[in-house]
Amino acid sequence: MNVQTDLSKMIVGYDVPALPGMDEADIQTPALVLDLDALERNIKKMGDYAAAHGMRHRVHGKMHKSVDVAKLQERLGGAVGVCCQKVSEAEVFVRGGIKDVLVSNQVRDPMKIDRLAQLPTLGSRIIVCVDDLANVAELSAAAQKHGTQLEVFVEIDCGAGRCGVTTTEAVVEIAQAVDAAEGLKFTGIQAYQGAMQHMDSYEDRKAKLDVAIAQVQDAVEGLKTAGIECELVSGGGTGSYYFESNSGVYNELQCGSYAFMDADYGRILDKDGKRIDQGEWENAFFILTQVMSHAKADKAIVDAGLKAQSVDSGLPVIFGRDDVEYVKCSDEHGVVADPDGKLAVGEKLRLVPGHCDPTANVHDWYVGVRNGKVETLWPVSARGKAY
Repeated sequence: MNVQTDLSKMIVGYDVPALPGMDEADIQTPALVLDLDALERNIKKMGDYAAAHGMRHRVHGKMHKSVDVAKLQERLGGAVGVCCQKVSEAEVFVRGGIKDVLVSNQVRDPMKIDRLAQLPTLGSRIIVCVDDLANVAELSAAAQKHGTQLEVFVEIDCGAGRCGVTTTEAVVEIAQAVDAAEGLKFTGIQAYQGAMQHMDSYEDRKAKLDVAIAQVQDAVEGLKTAGIECELVSGGGTGSYYFESNSGVYNELQCGSYAFMDADYGRILDKDGKRIDQGEWENAFFILTQVMSHAKADKAIVDAGLKAQSVDSGLPVIFGRDDVEYVKCSDEHGVVADPDGKLAVGEKLRLVPGHCDPTANVHDWYVGVRNGKVETLWPVSARGKAY
């Protein structure tokens, strides 16, 4: 879809929240706003870091669910492709022109496996995670049916406690089965330690990663002993990428939230004890909301409630203000404590959501702003793709 052409036919407030050229003050709320300057700086900074450390960076598409953001990450940050969690997300990114896609999850449903096996026909490299020998046969049969090749990462549970095998023996056994299977290629290891990403302390995060790195190193050595090449060792997130990139074991990062920076990630501390949203990364992702009522002297009511965001990781933070606080929300309303009556009806605030991934998933559009003006609109391309 040519977004810019189609937008000219749309009605602001009905189809889209804004149009290019509008003042930021005129954006219809609640809306997702991207500060394009901050976003671009974040993307370039991570890209420069990855290049300087000899790392591939496969950005996490489940965070933004946007083909446009993924392509910006390729262009400005040297991203090699995307991770996603669902086949439906992978389909969106492949059809949007992303050429290297990892489904960093298991795919077991027969219809989903069949859809996955067809994606290489569209010209993209497709990698999928496996933690069960039976899944190898399922993927092989589908790849042979469609005359395609699926690449495989064996997933290690290195601390997240979700999917993945826990022993080097299991890694080797599955890799050998993949090597022997028609239509499949063993490419490497998925080793993402998700459980520690939001731990406040840098040292606590490092301790968890030290254990994970040792586990992954043992698996790589086990594969080598079995005569199996491990092309990629993939993992690392916004809270840990510096550990994986200096490990001598990993060669691919999977960072996502660094580009937007939400309130939950922002509070974790770097090696100097400083919040990572106060130097390492900038807030680039906001919910723009408007005061709709101030009938109560000490509180303002805004139009961004539960339906405009996810609060699983806590309530949003009002950006750039310490005199007012977002304290409560219901379906359509947010309550802002305003003890001194600073806010006026119609005033707009930028909220930093607690968790960017599920917040993006409840919106149709990103409104990209620069210098107080709307520069672009990007669709949340994979919104609702949860199957």
